[in-house]
Amino acid sequence: MPDSQPTIAEATSTEQVSRSAIGRVSGAISRWFGSASAVQTTGRFLRRQLWAWPIIAALALGGLGWWVNDSVEDAMRRQRATDLNTMVDVTVTGLRTWMDEQKINAELLASDEMLQALVEALAPLSDGTPQGERRLLLAGEQEKMRARLTPKLKIMTGYIGYMVVAPNAVVLASDQDGPVGKSLTEYRKEVFGQALAGNSVVSLPYESKFPFTDEKGVVRVNVPTMFAIAPLRDGRGKIIAALGLRIRPEAEFTKMLQVVRFGESGETYAFDKNGLLLSQSRFDDEMKQIGLLVDRPDAHSILTVEVRDPQVNMHKKERPTVRRNEQPLTRLAAEAVQGIDGCDADGYRDYRGVPSVGAWRWLPDYNMGVAVEVDAAEAFQPVYILRRAFWTLIALLGIAAVGIFVAMLFIARQQRALQQAALAAKQLGQYALEKKLGAGGMGTVYKARHAMLRRPTAVKLLDVEKMSPAAVARFEREVQLTSALTHPNTVAVFDYGRTPEGIFYYAMEYLDGLNLDDLIRKFGPLPEARVVYLLKQVCGALAEAHAAGMVHRDIKPANIFLTQRGGLHDFVKVLDFGLVKSVGSPEQMNLTNPNAMLGTPLYMSPEAIHHPDSVDARTDVYAVGAVAYYLLTGTPVFNGSSVMEVCMKHAKDAPEPLSARGGRPITASLETLILRCLAKSPADRPANGMELRQAFEACVITETWTEIDAYAWWAGHPDPAATGILAATASQ
Repeated sequence: MPDSQPTIAEATSTEQVSRSAIGRVSGAISRWFGSASAVQTTGRFLRRQLWAWPIIAALALGGLGWWVNDSVEDAMRRQRATDLNTMVDVTVTGLRTWMDEQKINAELLASDEMLQALVEALAPLSDGTPQGERRLLLAGEQEKMRARLTPKLKIMTGYIGYMVVAPNAVVLASDQDGPVGKSLTEYRKEVFGQALAGNSVVSLPYESKFPFTDEKGVVRVNVPTMFAIAPLRDGRGKIIAALGLRIRPEAEFTKMLQVVRFGESGETYAFDKNGLLLSQSRFDDEMKQIGLLVDRPDAHSILTVEVRDPQVNMHKKERPTVRRNEQPLTRLAAEAVQGIDGCDADGYRDYRGVPSVGAWRWLPDYNMGVAVEVDAAEAFQPVYILRRAFWTLIALLGIAAVGIFVAMLFIARQQRALQQAALAAKQLGQYALEKKLGAGGMGTVYKARHAMLRRPTAVKLLDVEKMSPAAVARFEREVQLTSALTHPNTVAVFDYGRTPEGIFYYAMEYLDGLNLDDLIRKFGPLPEARVVYLLKQVCGALAEAHAAGMVHRDIKPANIFLTQRGGLHDFVKVLDFGLVKSVGSPEQMNLTNPNAMLGTPLYMSPEAIHHPDSVDARTDVYAVGAVAYYLLTGTPVFNGSSVMEVCMKHAKDAPEPLSARGGRPITASLETLILRCLAKSPADRPANGMELRQAFEACVITETWTEIDAYAWWAGHPDPAATGILAATASQ
C-alpha cells in the first residue's frame, strides 16, 4: 500500500484533558505531601538548571559571610560596651580614691595644734562687719597662719591656697586677703557647713565670688574653685572652724578624670545635676571655633558649657536651630541626672553634636555624674574596616559567581551548538536523520535510516534542556523495559546510546499508521468484532509484560498503535513502557515516588488513584476495559470538568452500560466482560493480560472481523493517518 506520511501521535481530546489536568492533580498531590514535593521539585530544578549552582553558592557564601560579619560586629559592639563600662568604673573608683585622699590631707592639716591656737585667737575678731574684716586682716595671727600653712601646701601637691571658716560662716583666714572677714553664702556656705557639722568633704567645682588668682596669676572673681574641707577642733574636740584646701579644678580635678582615656577622641568628664561641665573639656579650642565658647584666651568650658544636644553636628559647621538653653540634655546626661547608670555602644550625639558612644555613672553622694565618651567614627573604625573587607569579599564573590555563571552558560551554549550542529548534519552515529516526525514531553522523534542496514527507523532523542540525571535515568529505564519485551505487539527497540556531543537517543521500529485515539476521532466507534480483534493483541503484549512482573500503567488509546506489518493488517503495537519514571516536571504525573499518581486520569483505575504504590496487572486490565468502552461508544467511561472530578468518578461511580451510552446494542457477553474489567475492586476483574485475552476469545459475537476484513478496510483507507502519526511517541 502507498506510504502514509508518519508523524508524532498528537494528543487527542482525551489526551488534552489529561494533560491540562495534570497541574491541578499535582496541586492536590502537593497538598497531600507538602514539603516533600517542594523539596523534590527544587531538587529536580537544580539538577536540570546547572547554571543556578554558582548563584546559589554565591548566595549561600554571602549569607554565611553576612552572618559572620553580623556576629563579629555584635561581638565588637559588646566588647566596646565592656570597654566603656570598664573605663567609667575605673574612673569612678580613681575619683573616689582621689576625693578620699583630699579629705585625709585636709584632716591632717586641721589637726595641727599651732593652727588650732591661731584660729582660737582669730575667732573673737570675726563678727562679719567691715570693722571685723579689718581686725582680722591686721591681726598678727593672720600672717602666722600663712607662714604656717603656705610651706605645707607647697609640699602637698595640688593645693593652691586655703580658707578657714568660722561657725558663723565668716572667713577667719585665707592665703589671700580678698575673702578674709567676708561671709559665705549659697553653695559655699552649705559645703563648709558640712565640715562644721563634723564631716570632711570635697566640694564640687564652682565659680568663686571672692577674688582669687587664676592659672595665669591674675586676681579675679569667678575663678573655678573647689575645696577639700575638714573640721578643725580645739583641745577638747569641739569644732571651732573648718579648714578648706583650695584646688584648681581645671587642673587637678580634670587631670584626675582624664587619667583613663579612650583613643584619640575619647574624654572623661564630670557634670552636675543641671548638665554643667565640672571638669575641663579637651575640646575647648574646637568649641571656640564652632561657637560653643567665647573666643578669648581666658574662656574655658569648665562651669561654662552644658552637656546639651545641639541636634546637629557642629563639628561639621552645622548650626543648631534652637538656643543652647532650649536644647535637651544629651542622652548620656539626661539619664545620668535621673540617677540611671548606663552605656550606649551604638551611638548618640554629644554636646558638640558629634556622633559618640559612651558610658556614664551618677554619684549620688557627690551629686554629680561621670562620663566616658569617644567619637563614634573612632569607636567604629574596626567595624568600618570589617565592613569594607566584607563588602570587598562579597563583591569578589559576586564577580566570581557571575564569571562562573557566564562560563557555564557559554559551555552549555557551545554544547547545545554542537548538538544542534549534529542534528543539522542529519547524522546521529550510525543513523542518518531524514526528517523530524514530532516532539513530545520527553523527546523529539526523527525518521532515520541505518547506514548499513538501510532500513527505516524511528530515532527518539532526549531534549537537550531536559538532560537532568532523573531524565536520563527515565530515558534509560524506558529503553531497558521496552527492549526486554519481545512480543510482536510490543514496539521493538533496536539501539540505544549517547553521541559524542552528549545527545541521548534510542532507535526503534518505524511504524506507519495511526493510534486508536486518532482512529476513533476520524472514523467513530468501531464494530464489536474489530474491537475484540484489536484488544486481544493488546492483551497479548500485556500478558508478556505481566508475566515478567511489569505493569504498563498507562494503557490508553493514544498508546495503542494500528499499523500494517509483515502482510498483516490491523496489526497492533503497544507503546510507551517507560511510565515508571521521574521526568522532573511538576506538570506530569508519571512520577516514581511512593504514593505518586501514575497514568492518564480518563483510564485510571480506582486503586491507582487511592493507592498508586500498590497497583498490579489488574490496573492495566481496568485500563483495557476503559479503552474498550471508548472504542465501542466513542466516549470515555467518565467525563468531568476537572481531573479530580474524573478521578473521583473512577473511584466511586458505576459506569453507564455501554448500550445506553453508545445508542446501539452491545453483545451481552462483551458488555459484561468490559464492565467486569471496570469493577471498582481489583479482585472482581480478570487477573492479568493472559486471562483477559482468554475472556475476549470466549465472548460470543455474531459478527466477525478477520484479516480479510482488515485488508479490505486498509485498502479502502490507503492513508488513514492523514496527519502522519508516529505511534512511537504517542504519549512521550
